[in-house]
Amino acid sequence: MNKNAMYNLTYGLFVLTAEENSKHNGCIINTVTQVTSQPNRITIAVNKSNFTHDMISRTGKFTVSIISEKADFELFKHFGFQTGKDTDKFENYSSCKKAPNGTMIVTSGTNAYISANVISEMDLGSHTLFVAQVTESEVFDDAACATYDYYQKNIKPKPEAASEKKGKTVWRCTVCGYEYEGEELPEDFICPLCKHPASDFEKIVG
Repeated sequence: MNKNAMYNLTYGLFVLTAEENSKHNGCIINTVTQVTSQPNRITIAVNKSNFTHDMISRTGKFTVSIISEKADFELFKHFGFQTGKDTDKFENYSSCKKAPNGTMIVTSGTNAYISANVISEMDLGSHTLFVAQVTESEVFDDAACATYDYYQKNIKPKPEAASEKKGKTVWRCTVCGYEYEGEELPEDFICPLCKHPASDFEKIVG
């Protein structure tokens, strides 16, 4: 079986936001799907390790801001490479407005938003699948939606080719592309960009 076939599936990219007790948070997800139009319902799959996951499970409400090709890497760093468990992602963040359901809409680098109320959830192991009734939605502009493939090819920073570092050993983060130079990568090394551990680095010899 060639697992690379999974990369040929088409994914959009979204900022998923939630609010609980006046605390706002958001994370990046790539699975939002309309499942019925009458009634208008969507599903989202959220990793259980995300702080936003537990907020949605408890409050039953969320908003997805649909990321467009106008987005830059800073949007992904801000909502995807730090955790709401120890960071207030909306503190001093001005590119947003409040949706009628009290959650935040990200207004920069996005082309629309959809708010919804959870009606059921399914345990998928590492993720939870939330089925939700759409309550509000709005289109901001006609910018094309950013797919996961577009992000990989046009937004995510390109790592320096190993051939350009001849004679050097490079450890490259498979999540964000950050590179660490050195013969050995410390076991407790944490990527300074996306905060992923040493286990998510691959060794590249120049």
